[in-house]
Amino acid sequence: MNRKYRKTVIAGNWKMNKTPSETKEFMTAFKAILPKGRWCDVALCVPAVCIPTAVRAMRETRVGIGAENMNANASGAYTGEISADMLTDAGCKYVIIGHSERREMYGETDADVNAKVLTALNAGLTPIMCCGETLEQREAGVTMEHIAMQIKMGLRGVSEDKIRKVVIAYEPIWAIGTGRTATPEQAQEVCEGIRAVVRKLYSSKNARAISVLYGGSMNEKNAYELLAQPDIDGGLIGGASLVPEKFVKIIEAANQPTE
Repeated sequence: MNRKYRKTVIAGNWKMNKTPSETKEFMTAFKAILPKGRWCDVALCVPAVCIPTAVRAMRETRVGIGAENMNANASGAYTGEISADMLTDAGCKYVIIGHSERREMYGETDADVNAKVLTALNAGLTPIMCCGETLEQREAGVTMEHIAMQIKMGLRGVSEDKIRKVVIAYEPIWAIGTGRTATPEQAQEVCEGIRAVVRKLYSSKNARAISVLYGGSMNEKNAYELLAQPDIDGGLIGGASLVPEKFVKIIEAANQPTE
């Protein structure tokens, strides 16, 4: 982390877990133990039906609520979809875009991701744009080539005055929900590479200011070491974000002193 130049962000991704009533229970417990420090930004991206409950519960805190997905279109005949304006009106500040599960299970392409990023930015949402490689791609030695293409495609058309509003999350697909985690050195290498791609696309100043998160099974046990890396500016947290005590420990790890 480097707080001198950029924000540290700890974002939870609940995926398809918790009902609205369970969300209320979580938020009550979470608020009771939420750290008082303001060193890092905290977001909870929850299922769409849980957003109103989460927003009400966190209204007087520094926790931002986000969505796990959105449609790139403003409105129309898209049954079952949710627009950016719906999310902002409901009180969302963040939206996860291009998660590997969306890409793999629902066929989302880099072009889809790009369209959603542009729509989110225009609506005033902070997009958390995901990128990452499969085990096969890592073993073939094409990790950075693949991720660089995802970033270039995902950020296409994003103007220089808006790039700092984008958060990029590196999520090695081989480490999501598998219990496997990239070593701090592996995660740092890719996050540093992501910043280098942004530098080439925009500028050194913008690359230095953008937050790059690690999203591969970060938990309360490995967070401190991962977040100590200079180019890892936070985490996109899955399973550990469903338990208040575990999520708080990760927030506390993000509040560690930095040089």
